[in-house]
Amino acid sequence: MTTLAAGDSAPSFDLVDADGQSRTLASFGAGALVLYFYPAALTPGCTIEAIDFTAHRAAFEAAGYKIVGVSPDTPAKLARFIESKDLTVTLLADPDKTTINAYGAWGTKMLYGKAIEGVIRSTFVVDVDACGKGTIRLAQYGVKATGHVDRLARDLGIAAE
Repeated sequence: MTTLAAGDSAPSFDLVDADGQSRTLASFGAGALVLYFYPAALTPGCTIEAIDFTAHRAAFEAAGYKIVGVSPDTPAKLARFIESKDLTVTLLADPDKTTINAYGAWGTKMLYGKAIEGVIRSTFVVDVDACGKGTIRLAQYGVKATGHVDRLARDLGIAAE
């Protein structure tokens, strides 16, 4: 499994959002991007994380960060997730796991005491330049859903709302 670290080039991507629109790393513009990978929409841990990012979105944006989640779900499932949980963060579909693999967020993990292959809950802060190229500032693998957004905000010096 490839893992990324601070200073590495951020893999570019071209994924579809919940509205069926193509989104690339460059399409988010220059600035800081919080890119988080989660296993599946509408599951307990992923719902906690998405709701937490939504609740903190204004504080992250005020500090200059855009928030984008990526999962292997379809755009239709992401749309249901957004609607059912009133999410305001951008969610991207990666059903073939190309971007998930490029960021090293796919591999063996423990689920209920059993080793399985799947999405490793991971978060990256990517600094995107004016040309749309990204550099990893922060890479976190194997994060826990509960409390993760609060810890990330503290690590980035973002005041809680």
